[in-house]
Amino acid sequence: QVQLVESGGGLVQAGGSLRLSCAASGGTFDSRAMGWFRQAPGQERELVASIDYRGGTTYYTESVKGRFIISRDNAKNTVYLQMSSLKPQDTAVYYCARNRNGYDSGLPGTFTSWGQGTQVTVSS
Repeated sequence: QVQLVESGGGLVQAGGSLRLSCAASGGTFDSRAMGWFRQAPGQERELVASIDYRGGTTYYTESVKGRFIISRDNAKNTVYLQMSSLKPQDTAVYYCARNRNGYDSGLPGTFTSWGQGTQVTVSS
């Protein structure tokens, strides 16, 4: 059973930057797509970004395009989310997740392993 541990969250002013990390252990990493989700209070969890198993194909939700970058280091079993130009509406708990496939098909239910989340708070 894979374990995913997020780190790097915190409090930052609007316009600032944070880098989230997600370290995987105990399971397959380098053959699976990975994703970052977020959930704000009272809202549904949404996919923020995903990356295929090789790091060659990425997806971003529209609201973060040009500001966030997802990357991975398969040698370190770690996926990253570099967040820049942060806005108060980016405030949420951010979760790392592992897909059951090497590519994110965009279909619901394909991210099957989850971390516990890290809080990101952006002040105005």
